[in-house]
Amino acid sequence: MIKVGRRCLALVLALIPAAAPAVDAPRAQPVAPPPGVLAISIRNPLDGVAEPAWFLPNPSSDPAPLLVHLHSWSARLGEASLAKDCLKRGWALVSPNFRGPNNRPEACASPLAVQDVLAAVAHVRQTTAVDPRRIYLIGGSGGGHMALMMAQAAPELWAGVSAWVPITDLAAWHAFSKTKPSAYAKMMEQACGGPPGSPATDAEYRARSPLFHLARAVGVPIDIQVGLRDGHEGSVPVSNSLRAFNVLAEANGQAGRSLSAGDIGSITATARLPEGLVSDPHDEPARKRPILFRRSAGPVRLTIFDGAHESDFAPAVRWLAQQQKPHP
Repeated sequence: MIKVGRRCLALVLALIPAAAPAVDAPRAQPVAPPPGVLAISIRNPLDGVAEPAWFLPNPSSDPAPLLVHLHSWSARLGEASLAKDCLKRGWALVSPNFRGPNNRPEACASPLAVQDVLAAVAHVRQTTAVDPRRIYLIGGSGGGHMALMMAQAAPELWAGVSAWVPITDLAAWHAFSKTKPSAYAKMMEQACGGPPGSPATDAEYRARSPLFHLARAVGVPIDIQVGLRDGHEGSVPVSNSLRAFNVLAEANGQAGRSLSAGDIGSITATARLPEGLVSDPHDEPARKRPILFRRSAGPVRLTIFDGAHESDFAPAVRWLAQQQKPHP
């Protein structure tokens, strides 16, 4: 069993510019990819394990954007709607497995899982024409959790990151999940070596929680979207998203745009917006769920929509398509 922690994470970050990984014959894929999407496996240079991935090459020899999709907490790779959208746009797509469901130490934002995502990006960049100024990251729920972890692990890589209903504080989510009939608390214990409460497990929960590392993602355009009723009708309290926005606002020198602790507590407890909470202007009608509140802080955007624990990747991709890194 591989032990994970802060020291290993530092090692992974040091390995970001390493040579591209070897590509093996694909392992059995959990879900068959849609037409045009390839089922491949990509070897992780840290432990030699070949993880499955969906890969949609750029159909042109001209560099195109790359969309990296990260699966949800209990799921595996693949999102057919994103594959169809990328086909229409002429984008490349990769959806890595990064150790599958988050119920073992090698998964759940471990250094190995982080490197799985980086290895997938490295493979695509060596295999098809990618515009390095337009590499995007997207995920919902557990994919939102991993998207925010990747935003701080390799901030120089991403032109934009869209995280929907993310988990950002594992210890807090463990406490919440213990009050609900779900398997999530047990999965976290399997990944982190037990429940919170000991120095060793507390360190694991913190190391795998993006909330405590997001300040490293300063300058990265990040889109956080959350349903107002999540935690009441859904599985992840809205406070996970609101607290993450505050960390990013402060990191980007926009602390005045943060939400107050009182507002966060009220929204989380009541699933209602406090009176007097003023939204930024917004005009985005083509969504599954209407926007109730939006606030930007430098390159970071928070959206609270009329819904619960759900993702809507079409508007996310439209926002990502507007993001582009400046020329060196």
